[in-house]
Amino acid sequence: MLKIESISKTFNPNTINEKLALNKLSLKVDTGDFITILGSNGAGKSTLFNAISGNFFVDEGRVFIDNDNVTFVPDFKRAKYIGRLFQDPLKGTAPNMTIEENLALAFLRAGKTKSTFSKISKNDENIFYEKLKMLEMGLEERMHTKVGALSGGQRQALSLLMATIVPPKLLLLDEHTAALDPQAAEKVMFLTKRIVEENNTTCLMITHHLKQGLHTGNRTLFMSDGKIILDLNEEERSKYTTNELLEKFKEGANKELDNDRIILSE
Repeated sequence: MLKIESISKTFNPNTINEKLALNKLSLKVDTGDFITILGSNGAGKSTLFNAISGNFFVDEGRVFIDNDNVTFVPDFKRAKYIGRLFQDPLKGTAPNMTIEENLALAFLRAGKTKSTFSKISKNDENIFYEKLKMLEMGLEERMHTKVGALSGGQRQALSLLMATIVPPKLLLLDEHTAALDPQAAEKVMFLTKRIVEENNTTCLMITHHLKQGLHTGNRTLFMSDGKIILDLNEEERSKYTTNELLEKFKEGANKELDNDRIILSE
């Protein structure tokens, strides 16, 4: 489904701020995979997502989605089949637009409707209502409320719905629960697993939470210095204790996993 062949990316080349962010990274993701990604700050996790999304073109290597070479396809064209959520609940929605208008925008981005915001069809409204009802937050009765009036958890749940209202080929979750309070984070994570499972969505999720990363989905990656250090399927990762995994990471990266948030969240 997703195939990455030896991609590299250097920012600010030939300057004092030169940074090798991706280092000949390769990855194969099968349809329906739910992969969690762990790593220290600066490991290249979000940069990998940016490369997949087309926020920049890689310096070398290739990116394929469904066997189509998208290496030099711009981000706005990839957006039709890639859904993405960010850590900040303020991203991914337009705060001065209503819930209904935000959902219509998501429909338009996916190319599934030709409605304009002033001519949202009755069928569109019914779809939006049923999808919002699934969130169990009462947002289906507030479709004309501006998104800026919602809580962080409500906005992130809406962002998740917008990213999946037309099931994407690939869903990228960039620490999408990290900025939420524990109750809201648990709710959004529950909805995430439900939506991914119901649609058999191929999903990559960056998380700072070690336990979550080792018990969610069917595969876990550990990254360091723009490379994948460990790639463990569900059976493999269940064989190791947390300390054993951290030791394997240290052996592969030649350094410890030094992000305290990850270690302490276990």
